[in-house]
Amino acid sequence: MGDIHKSAIVEDGARIGANVRIGPYSIIERDVVLEDNVVVHSHVMVSGHTTIGAGTALYPFAAIGGPPQDTSYKGEPTTVVVGPNSIIREHATINRGTARGRGETRIGANCFLMIASHVAHDCLLADRVVLVNNATLGGHVEVGEHAIVSGLAAVQQYCRIGAHAFIGGLSGVNSDVIPFASAIGERAELGGLNVVGLKRRGFDRPTIHALRAAYQAIFNGGGTRAERLERVAQTYPDVDPVMMMVEFIRKSGDRPLCTPRA
Repeated sequence: MGDIHKSAIVEDGARIGANVRIGPYSIIERDVVLEDNVVVHSHVMVSGHTTIGAGTALYPFAAIGGPPQDTSYKGEPTTVVVGPNSIIREHATINRGTARGRGETRIGANCFLMIASHVAHDCLLADRVVLVNNATLGGHVEVGEHAIVSGLAAVQQYCRIGAHAFIGGLSGVNSDVIPFASAIGERAELGGLNVVGLKRRGFDRPTIHALRAAYQAIFNGGGTRAERLERVAQTYPDVDPVMMMVEFIRKSGDRPLCTPRA
């Protein structure tokens, strides 16, 4: 069972894995699953049908699994799933899904949600996503692996943030941000590739050069978006990161894309 402080409340029905620690005054509701080696610090609320993955740490005053801030929600048994080895810091909030959405809010493995960050209903975060202090995701937002959303940034509902993208602090994002790009500004616009992040994650020079050329061709070339994408796909069919960028834009369909600053 692990170590559960005498002042903590663990309701009957909650499933608690091996070596779990639950600190003072935390509340674990009956439909919650805490997998092995989870650490719940003091004053944490975990509610609803919520699963916390093995090795994840929840810090004081985090609220995980609360009802969505959506007027359509009528108490349906929707869920939150937090992957293994994630860190959820103080005052962070993760709301469960809605019946009219995917029914689930999902956080990947090894994610880092810093102080007072917010993940709204039906969001989908891939592995190793970082939300910096007070970053806010509206409902149904999707965030790709290794993406970073900086402090006080806000992402509008239904937007998609591509893998390895970087969202600058204080930015408002109201359109899809392609993988590997940096989006900055009060109303976020692309400022180029996230070259610093790519180098830190081991992308080699030829791949970065190919991504830079593809970025320029997509946003500065002639013809329609579909024509530009097709040219890029034909030029770099064997460069997986470039094709990831192409497929992300194709999936966006008619949704607006965050575009480069004039």
